[in-house]
Amino acid sequence: MKLIFSALFLFSVVTTVFGQMPEPLFFKEKIHDFGEVIEQNGNVEFEFVFTNNSGRPVRILAVQASCGCTTPGWTKDAVAPGKNGFIKASFDPRGRPGYFNKALTVTTDLSANPINLQIKGNVVDNLSPKEELLTGVNGSLRMKSSSVNVGKIYINKEPTSYDFVIRNEGEEKIDFLGVSAPEYIKVNTPASLEKGERGIIQVRYNAKQKNQYGFHSDNIELKTTDHIMPNKFLSVYATIEEYFPVISAEELLRAQVMQIDKTEIDMGRVRSGAIVEQTVRYTNSGKKNLDVRDIQSNCSCVSATFDKKVLKPGESGTITLKFITEGRSGTQNKAVTIYTNDPRNPVQRVTISGYIE
Repeated sequence: MKLIFSALFLFSVVTTVFGQMPEPLFFKEKIHDFGEVIEQNGNVEFEFVFTNNSGRPVRILAVQASCGCTTPGWTKDAVAPGKNGFIKASFDPRGRPGYFNKALTVTTDLSANPINLQIKGNVVDNLSPKEELLTGVNGSLRMKSSSVNVGKIYINKEPTSYDFVIRNEGEEKIDFLGVSAPEYIKVNTPASLEKGERGIIQVRYNAKQKNQYGFHSDNIELKTTDHIMPNKFLSVYATIEEYFPVISAEELLRAQVMQIDKTEIDMGRVRSGAIVEQTVRYTNSGKKNLDVRDIQSNCSCVSATFDKKVLKPGESGTITLKFITEGRSGTQNKAVTIYTNDPRNPVQRVTISGYIE
């Protein structure tokens, strides 16, 4: 018992305290994913919009791209307090097939520390459905993959649809008899496909109906007359968050703010079988009520519970974390994700690390 208490004590003192302060230049988005970029269509552009919360005019001095394929632009005049400015990134995909990840380094007269922005995506050929490569095998059907990743979707926005191409590579016609899927996922299929014929399967994901934050994996089943594999299973992946539109500096100053006292927890060396418990304090340092939407762990070995769902301005609450070490050994790296209605940082994480003996 003394050993467990000692481990708990070490677990509680070896932490990193991190206070989150409002950013002088607030970017709603610092990483933009273009998704699939068609090479033949030429340049794609995106504007990173920021709000000047510094209290004085700020001028952008330079924007340096990590690649000549990325051309930056920016607001040339000084941005007054409470006003918005932009950084524009233009990417040329021609002659650059495949995945890309490019950085923009922004220098201002506000601080010597640069601001880092990022664009990424995947350059593909402008292939029509008849030309598209379908290498995934599912009985007599060919498709890109046996999984569908709808990416990041929002619990407070309209359902997201994803279309993908299939082809009948069998010797006989395939009829689609029915679909088995969760109620928040709607699947539309062709009635049938003749030999060599292509078609579209549409997956429509309703995040509001799912009503759970975080990363999710679901399975859908297609029932067909394919004699090789009549029942076909597909995985559907999605990351569900809440969408917050860009608001003014004045609104940000009046908004709710989520602050947590520990973003990294090192539990040190722990004997296997012990249940290690730690608490994280969270505070609403803003001017409106803070609502904790959800808390999720990326491992069943870590549970997270909170004592207050709604915090008034200045109020604090406690998140209790329990790490069950039984059946585990070696280096451990886990995370707990906290979802709130803080418009600045609606998604925050606490990482847990250590070594189980």
